[in-house]
Amino acid sequence: MSGDPRGLYTLAELDDHSIQHLVRRTVELHVDRRAHTRPLSGLVTGLLFTRTSTRTRTAFTAGTIRLGGTPIAFGPTDLQTATGESLADTGRMLAGMLDLLVVRTAGPMHELRELSDGGTLPVVNAMSAEEHPTQGLADLATLIHHFGALDGIRVLYVGEGNNTAVALARVLSRQSGCHAVFATPPGYGLPSDVLAETAAAAVRCGGSVTEVHDPAAVRDDVHAVYTSRWQTTGSSKPDPYWRDAFRPFHVDADLMARWPGAMFLHDLPAHRGEEVSGEVLDGKSSLAWTQARLKAAGAMAVLEWVSTG
Repeated sequence: MSGDPRGLYTLAELDDHSIQHLVRRTVELHVDRRAHTRPLSGLVTGLLFTRTSTRTRTAFTAGTIRLGGTPIAFGPTDLQTATGESLADTGRMLAGMLDLLVVRTAGPMHELRELSDGGTLPVVNAMSAEEHPTQGLADLATLIHHFGALDGIRVLYVGEGNNTAVALARVLSRQSGCHAVFATPPGYGLPSDVLAETAAAAVRCGGSVTEVHDPAAVRDDVHAVYTSRWQTTGSSKPDPYWRDAFRPFHVDADLMARWPGAMFLHDLPAHRGEEVSGEVLDGKSSLAWTQARLKAAGAMAVLEWVSTG
């Protein structure tokens, strides 16, 4: 590995060039997963997943192998952190044995930085409480793969302003002329600092990021509708009646009929009949399954980028 080790904690720390490079490589590797020089040859990737995962864990495991590396998987109770060892001490040991570390946690992002042993071990955020950056890159790659240039594209996100929504806002706000509306239940919107940050970034790029609390308030044309499961992995909501607030944000055929040409995206897993109807998820406008396959290519692009930094 050349140069100083680098990781991927949040898309907010990536410059525009790096985001575009990662998305372009994701599309290239989706088209041909052999389009690389096995940059992980001789390297060992740790995969620490303290929460359930199907797509992301499989993508990074398979991606490590395809790029020539060796994966080592750790479950939520496999490390001595389960018996009281600090994250800093654990990270110090892992940095002496691993070349890369991919982490999924329901905890805060600073836990990933602790595991990096002061930045000596490159860490990839495979989802934390605040953000799901590799999902955002796969989402952007899906849109570009389908639409091509995104100048003038309008994306509507419907649902909770969760870690997936944060990543989506951060990638869309960097695209020239891209307009994104986040329709979220009152009290469940994007974090105010993220909304301010991405709205400002979008203005600089000739686009917009806005938030509304009623899908009916969206009057403009929409080219893509995106939703995510209402109960994010590893999280809970203090209000026992929260589902009442979310029901108007269900994506069904009636909502999609407002924009007959719009495509549908979902980060999966989906709860049919809750955030989305099966008719929409499995319908001809759905890109959700292509989106999932692009996560595999996205994992390869991120691993390649981190290992050659």
